[in-house]
Amino acid sequence: MSDKPKVKVATVWLGGCAGCHMSFLDLDERLIDLFKLIELTSSPISDLKEIPVVDVGIVEGAVCNEENEHVLRTLRKQCKVLVSLGDCAMTGNVPALRNQKTLDETLVRGYIETESTHAGEVPNENVPVLCKKVRPIQEFVKVDASIPGCPPDADAIWYALTELLAGRKPVWNPTNVRYD
Repeated sequence: MSDKPKVKVATVWLGGCAGCHMSFLDLDERLIDLFKLIELTSSPISDLKEIPVVDVGIVEGAVCNEENEHVLRTLRKQCKVLVSLGDCAMTGNVPALRNQKTLDETLVRGYIETESTHAGEVPNENVPVLCKKVRPIQEFVKVDASIPGCPPDADAIWYALTELLAGRKPVWNPTNVRYD
């Protein structure tokens, strides 16, 4: 066993479909090999109130509300290397489809025109304050590396993580980017 300390990694999910984190889980048995090298300090399935100091922060999704922006800015302060995971983080992609409508139109469509548990009203409480427009993460913070794709496949995530753990920045070409 190596005396080298494990690299601390935190993953965060903002607005999006969570497909990128599902691809992360598709690493299957390679996760075991990865966990020999890293300590996963937080992920979308953990309920941490504070983001710990980490070596690598991985962000999936776009900034859709004020809470997303706060989490993103906090992670950026707490990590040495920030990685965007998937096209939602890089371009806004799927969550940014709501940018085609005004914020009021979006809320009416989501809560009044669609069957919901809110009896035809936009709720006042427990709803995050939405941004006027969904925006990619690099519009808020410096991104050090990106893993493109929608969602990126497990091999692309593996490649990027192993390059980052070796101190190299991943280089992408069309053959190692997937769009489903």
